Amino acid sequence: MAEVRTHKLVEKSDVAPASLPSSTTRTTSSLPLSFLDLPLAGPVYVKRQFFYQFPHSTHHFCETTLPTLKHSLSLILQHFFPLAGNLLCPPPPHKPFIRCTDDDTVPLTIVESNADFNHLSSHHPKSLRELDHLNPGLTFATMHDGTFIFPLVALQATVLQNHGLCIAITYCHVMDGKCCNHFMKSWSSLCQSGGVDLTLLENSPPCFDRKVLRDPRGGLEDIFLRDYFEERSTWKDKLIDQSPKHGEYCKATIVLGRDDIEGLKRWVLAQWKKNEELNSPQYLSKFVVVCALVWTSLVKTRCKDDDDDEDVKEEYFRFAADCRGLLGYGIPETYFGNCLTLCYAMLKRNELKGEDGFVNAVKVIEKTVSDVKSEPFKDAEDWRALSVKTFVLGTPLLVTGSPKFDVYETDFGFGRPTKVEMVHSLKCMSLAESRDEEGGVEVGLVCKSAEFEYLFYVIEQGLQTTKNPQCVNY
Repeated sequence: MAEVRTHKLVEKSDVAPASLPSSTTRTTSSLPLSFLDLPLAGPVYVKRQFFYQFPHSTHHFCETTLPTLKHSLSLILQHFFPLAGNLLCPPPPHKPFIRCTDDDTVPLTIVESNADFNHLSSHHPKSLRELDHLNPGLTFATMHDGTFIFPLVALQATVLQNHGLCIAITYCHVMDGKCCNHFMKSWSSLCQSGGVDLTLLENSPPCFDRKVLRDPRGGLEDIFLRDYFEERSTWKDKLIDQSPKHGEYCKATIVLGRDDIEGLKRWVLAQWKKNEELNSPQYLSKFVVVCALVWTSLVKTRCKDDDDDEDVKEEYFRFAADCRGLLGYGIPETYFGNCLTLCYAMLKRNELKGEDGFVNAVKVIEKTVSDVKSEPFKDAEDWRALSVKTFVLGTPLLVTGSPKFDVYETDFGFGRPTKVEMVHSLKCMSLAESRDEEGGVEVGLVCKSAEFEYLFYVIEQGLQTTKNPQCVNY
């Protein structure tokens, strides 16, 4: 796999929010974090890349496209103004908050690359080092009183000469994926119109009102603030070396079609009803069966040579659930921040590697999903301890992204993206809707390059098993 040889910095600029009308005054100089922001406050960043067909030179891009990109970004930041600010994390007992000033800007980097656009925008394995060249850099700072300063957003546009364009965003997790999706859709819609049509944003402006989100148990903020201060005490060492350690890891995408997913559902429900007819659900979601297949396949791949002692180790599966419809009261779809609850499932390694591994994974993930619907913040007081435990005693698999975001509808005027990618570690799997098949799912996975062939084989075997009524187990 060829490494990218040339990346040329074309321009680095800071884009400020457009000036507000003279009749409007911005009274917010700081935006407090909600109780649901606290578990994700700090140097927790998400990286997403949008690849577009763009058969033009860098000069053409800078002359014709970049001015509109900047202008529309400036206009959008007028409405998403906290994104130009910084997350400030002062020492205890002070709470973290987003600081907004008149001098705030968002960095936008323009890069020219001779990398292979078709390779980078494909589903095939590509090194994390190749993808990371497309991500914007971020600069953290520390004030004299020990306050950490974290920028909220950085952007980069990479022109892959005469072939394509990659627009990448790195954003701090003081907003969830739904908020980032709202921002990117609003920006791209405005850019597509040449910077004149604000209809989408006017119909769905971001909501910054922290009062719309209420602590249902009355003590969650105290718990999460305690956990936040404990986590904050570890940041100094973690921030010393922020250079990515990619090693030999690669990212690839597996596409599961609607028929694959429906086949998984039918097969596992049939197996479940044979053994536990009274306890089997009538319906399984796409999320449950896709995650169960991937979790099982990854464990079978990475742990195929384990001995008996290692086979009893714990494997953890973690995902975030959107709380907007779970709290018993209305929360605006455009609420800005985090409206997520964390969910954990656990199985022993041999329970995932065995003949019933897929069924076992479906059962435990389905139970976790059912539990969060009835009790969104179950075991919230143990979230940090459980997070530490998953990394120390077991191997975690974390879900990022969602097929519900419709990321392939993010059109800046170049058409639908050829590929939307998330860059993450081997501890994560990313989800997005299928670009080319309604009802399908794209699953992003990170492995050592030598592991992919076996992983693809295991997943294909799992799919074939569910298509064969004579096969009982996977």
